[in-house]
Amino acid sequence: MNNDMHDLRTLAQTYFDAAYEMDADKFASIFHPASSVTKIGEDGDAASIPIAAWLAAVRTIKAPKEQGLERQDEIVSIDAESELALLKLKLRIPPRRFTDMLSCLKIGGTWKIVQKVMTSAVD
Repeated sequence: MNNDMHDLRTLAQTYFDAAYEMDADKFASIFHPASSVTKIGEDGDAASIPIAAWLAAVRTIKAPKEQGLERQDEIVSIDAESELALLKLKLRIPPRRFTDMLSCLKIGGTWKIVQKVMTSAVD
């Protein structure tokens, strides 16, 4: 379990780095190809986006790093059981603050995000 916790913290750090750099390829390295991103849509209902579409959108966003913005990210919790884990992360990509819940599975010995559920608020 100690190795799993280390690997999950490393996954979280890669996630934070990818968000700060808006690096879709870095994100793709930690998401399972069948994963999706779910949030409350503009109509107030749940909206789920396949990871490929989400990564395409990431490629259009100017990176906080390129804008010289201060980095703010935090691992709130990691809960792991066997090959299943749930990470709760907080990060800031101005002008928004995000809370992300990442459901992960250990597939072929490697932790992958299989579902991202997120919410955000404007600063």
